[in-house]
Amino acid sequence: MVLQQLQGLLSGIYDLPLHYDVYDFLFTDRERLPPATRASGTDEQVLVRDDGEAAAVGVYLDAQLLRRLTAANPLRALNAGNIADYWTALEGVSHFLYLAWHAGHDRPVSLLELELQAEIDKYVTSWWLLCEQQPQRHPRELHPLLFERTRVDVALAGDRAELYREANRYAARFYRRLERQLSGAARMRNEALAELRRFYRLSREHKVHHIRRHA
Repeated sequence: MVLQQLQGLLSGIYDLPLHYDVYDFLFTDRERLPPATRASGTDEQVLVRDDGEAAAVGVYLDAQLLRRLTAANPLRALNAGNIADYWTALEGVSHFLYLAWHAGHDRPVSLLELELQAEIDKYVTSWWLLCEQQPQRHPRELHPLLFERTRVDVALAGDRAELYREANRYAARFYRRLERQLSGAARMRNEALAELRRFYRLSREHKVHHIRRHA
């Protein structure tokens, strides 16, 4: 199951416990989306309802997208033909895990840190997979592909477009420095992994401060 594999990949990188299965929160029926979201044509959406006492989460992913990922599983071979679908699905799983971890620690989550973490997760998991699948080379094309050539779809983002751009800019700065560690010796890669785990657990304010100070 592709989403379970994605959840396991992220959980392993960040040393997160697996208390929940993303499939238990997944739905693929577009008609269950709010009307405005449904009309946008989005292939991925994480919905949160918080009544002050308990929160409910739903992860929407388009059924055709999941069929394509099953047919061309990126965890076996990540390539130009499936990377867009991979990033879409990964974003949903990233949001789900981040919300679940913070809820388990009774910590609030801002939209900026949710999107920032998803951008970071796209990069680190893609780097991880490509290095495993093609160990003879370093995937240098990832940074420009994800952080320089990617554009926010204003029709989908609406009034949140600038927030998504800001998350992308912060993630790009974070990885310019971390990329040097990832491409280095084993000791440096272990240091990068430790930093990723520390960063995951920082608050929004500390994440931004960390990037501005070190990247």
